[in-house]
Amino acid sequence: MESQRGFQPVYSCELFPPKTDDGMVKLQAAIAELQAVGPRFFSVTYGAGGSTRERSFAAVAWLRSQGIDTAPHLSCIGASRAETRGILQGFADEGIRRVVALRGDLPSGVGLGGLGELRYANELVAFIRAEFGDRFHIEVAAYPEVHPQAPSAEKDLANFKRKVEAGASSAITQYFFNPDAYLRFVESCERLGLAIPIVPGIMPITNYSQLARFSDACGAEIPRWLRKRLEGFGDDRASIRAFGVDVVTALCARLLAEGAPGLHFYTMNQSGPTLAIWRNLGL
Repeated sequence: MESQRGFQPVYSCELFPPKTDDGMVKLQAAIAELQAVGPRFFSVTYGAGGSTRERSFAAVAWLRSQGIDTAPHLSCIGASRAETRGILQGFADEGIRRVVALRGDLPSGVGLGGLGELRYANELVAFIRAEFGDRFHIEVAAYPEVHPQAPSAEKDLANFKRKVEAGASSAITQYFFNPDAYLRFVESCERLGLAIPIVPGIMPITNYSQLARFSDACGAEIPRWLRKRLEGFGDDRASIRAFGVDVVTALCARLLAEGAPGLHFYTMNQSGPTLAIWRNLGL
């Protein structure tokens, strides 16, 4: 991973748009606490088929009104080129310099054939570059444990290569708990000459049942030893959280020692768990 050591480390946080006004108030308080430690940017998610679009835009607008560097997610599934161009122009007008370019989740029961003019993330990346040149730093997704819909690890790596060659600036991975999966993925990328920063996605552990559900859906493996330890705590949320902070801190420390070019925290709109890990690491 020597090539990853050459990049300036970037520490960032991901948020999702709240569904209610009360949720937005709570999110704003969490952002204030997280902002105090100086993350490089906050990314804001975007639901399947743009299903949370207006709430996402509202969250992005509030972050920008506070002078906070923001990286909106943008998925291409279900969108036309004209619509995508308009969204990107709006981002540019707001002074946004970074976007997270994704294919996006397929709405239930719908195949790729009937959705939009841009069907894959590499097509979205190429479109952004063709329309806006170097105006945006483009983040893309990476999957150290293989995308759940990929037919093989080799084809998943080939898909990632297409995104890089289309003009991706850097990548953020799906979260994982096995550091060797990340290290081997990076080595595979380096063998292909894919010289962009690949930042590990980090999921704090606070709720085992929720984590298990998310992990089953996105293909992130929870190692058996970790599952068993978490199951052993039952409903003791405080113990799960304390144990989770220790486990994830150790994971992050290993990744940084091995040369990872930063960390991207999936905060779940909570400040406490991410801040505990952040402070343990001395970032």
